[in-house]
Amino acid sequence: MIVVAKFLQNQNLLCNPMRPYLRNMCQRNFVTTFKPNHLKLSAFSKHLKTFKPLTRHVVTVAEAPTLQQSKWIGRWLGTCAGMCFGAVVIGGLTRLTESGLSMVEWSAFGERPPLSQEDWEREFEKYKQFPEYKLLKKGINLEEFKFIWHMEYGHRMWGRLIGAMFVIPAAIFWKKGYFNSALKKRVLIYGTLIGCQGLLGWYMVKSGLEDRFHGEADIPRVSQYRLASHLGSAFVLYSLFLWTSLHHLIPAKVMEVSKAAIKFKRLVHFSKGIVFLTAISGAFVAGLDAGLVYNSYPLMAGRLLPEDWMALSPAIRNFTENPSTVQFDHRTLVYQYLDSSIILEKALTI
Repeated sequence: MIVVAKFLQNQNLLCNPMRPYLRNMCQRNFVTTFKPNHLKLSAFSKHLKTFKPLTRHVVTVAEAPTLQQSKWIGRWLGTCAGMCFGAVVIGGLTRLTESGLSMVEWSAFGERPPLSQEDWEREFEKYKQFPEYKLLKKGINLEEFKFIWHMEYGHRMWGRLIGAMFVIPAAIFWKKGYFNSALKKRVLIYGTLIGCQGLLGWYMVKSGLEDRFHGEADIPRVSQYRLASHLGSAFVLYSLFLWTSLHHLIPAKVMEVSKAAIKFKRLVHFSKGIVFLTAISGAFVAGLDAGLVYNSYPLMAGRLLPEDWMALSPAIRNFTENPSTVQFDHRTLVYQYLDSSIILEKALTI
């Protein structure tokens, strides 16, 4: 009987209230003959009504993608990273050709291009109602308008193509179970950032279509703050795609890390930060046309610091709204990046 009691006590299917009875039956001072008064039927029936099976805690561990799945994920995100880089290049060309304000309407899922002469005339008439045509490009003909319109249209459609390139494979991989829980969160975050990037692009363009250019020297342009935000978010997306892609294509190996390697890694991150700030500073230069203020190098009109570098009040405005100061900041950041590159090169040779 004792052997049977010990066996039953170790089983997970028994309820908690029955364990004390079995424990008593296993004690050495218990008589070996079974007596009914040791286990009253009424008490047994009472506990039997509240019977709840004991279950083992099951811990679900998210499985990492297989090697083949990781390679597919890496190639997909690497393609998205390359397309983000292409979007930055196309956006730069759109900026240089002053085409960004040629499309005065925006739709989340795309605009139908003009197909007939009447469509083009109608689109051109819309453009004529906004400040860029009235103050800067009054008198351009329809063929010139078609060129700048196609530049902006190409930039927008490239952005939508990035969205499709991300969403469609993501849905397929998700359904096939390629993503673990951590990667699912990243995919959702990346998809949200892509959507926000499109909205931010229109928010930027809209600032150049507003009726706020009334001075003789006013030039219709987008807000430099929104331009910098749009470019910065593109770099963030590019970095996230590239980093996650390399993580899957070149899996990290567990190894002992030396102090020199840790120091070098910190220098690399510092250099990346300088590159990012330099790019954002360049967006402010482009947004204010600050590159046209001083065309001498390395001095600015014979001075190390421009004469009007603190002309605005409060002083903090000069770093984002004063063309002279913005150009000076951009030059200074380039010097900082050059210094960090030299330090990195020396760290590699040690």
